[in-house]
Amino acid sequence: PVLLGCGSAQPGGCPALCECSEPAKTVKCVNRNLTAVPPDLPPYVRSLFITGNPLTELPAGAFPAQRLPDLASLNLSGNHLRTVEAGSLALPALRQLDLSGNALVSFSPQAFGEGGSPLEELALRGALRDHGVLLSLAALLQSGVLRNLSRLELADNGLLLLPAGMFTALPALRQLDLSNNSLVGLRNVSFQGLGQLQSLNLSDNSLGVLWNSTLAQFRSLPALRHIVLGHNTWVCDCAIEDLVAWLKESDQVEGKEALTCASPDKMLGKALLKINGSDLNCSVPTDLPSQLQTSYVFLGIVLALIGAIFLLVLYLNRKGIKKWMHNIRDACRDHMEGYHYRYEINADPRLTNLSSNSDV
Repeated sequence: PVLLGCGSAQPGGCPALCECSEPAKTVKCVNRNLTAVPPDLPPYVRSLFITGNPLTELPAGAFPAQRLPDLASLNLSGNHLRTVEAGSLALPALRQLDLSGNALVSFSPQAFGEGGSPLEELALRGALRDHGVLLSLAALLQSGVLRNLSRLELADNGLLLLPAGMFTALPALRQLDLSNNSLVGLRNVSFQGLGQLQSLNLSDNSLGVLWNSTLAQFRSLPALRHIVLGHNTWVCDCAIEDLVAWLKESDQVEGKEALTCASPDKMLGKALLKINGSDLNCSVPTDLPSQLQTSYVFLGIVLALIGAIFLLVLYLNRKGIKKWMHNIRDACRDHMEGYHYRYEINADPRLTNLSSNSDV
């Protein structure tokens, strides 16, 4: 009962509708129908839980830095947050932030202030359904404000593609969770600069193949030892050869023995590690750009040959062509003279009454 706040809080006390523990430096405002952040949070708080409330926005100064100098862990999951404004999370000691289970539509790239933030863990599970918020988050991550971030959770967001260069300014990142999305490819995603990355979860997506450029990035990350690829829609045609070869030689992938083909039908359920060249029937190269380049070269040779034959025919028949052109010129001249003669007759008023059959 001592933990329950009643009435208005005194300085250093507990806000109404919240539960506080000064020895544990914890405040919990869970399922209290709050529509705004309590303005009278005790300054001793280090762990703050405001969850399950109809809270829709975080305005600037929602958590005053001077009043909450020690706030290190902030859980705002399961609310109805739609807007996170600039300066709303500018806390000097903030290390952990959970915004999961909200329906964000606006996330200011300046939410953590203009300077760097000490934030180390950011959870956004199921909070990025709006594409505009994803772009805002990418701008935030690329700005370098969260250079201390070591854990980033982006699971359950239905993501199809990720903005290019989204993770390039996160040198301290160790854990990246992209599971349970709808990712169809990683070709535009750069993992360069993530030298501390240890764990990458790509399970439960719609990946059909991982190209050599992505596999090369995985090989180049010295700390990356835990890659999860389960429950993806692997397309077992010739394009998957590089992935299969990498799986057989790499020790980075957890549970790789359970990875199976989703298509085509003849390969359905076959383990990727058991695929060999005869299964794929890769007699025709799958590199489309190379095929197009070869086709263009062949087309150029054919057109050049046709042009050479045409010029040769013209050269061999140059006399006949010259005579033919002279005949056309003479015929055109006679035709034009006839038009000119008829025009002179029609233009002379003295000849207007002459019969059209008269011999002038």
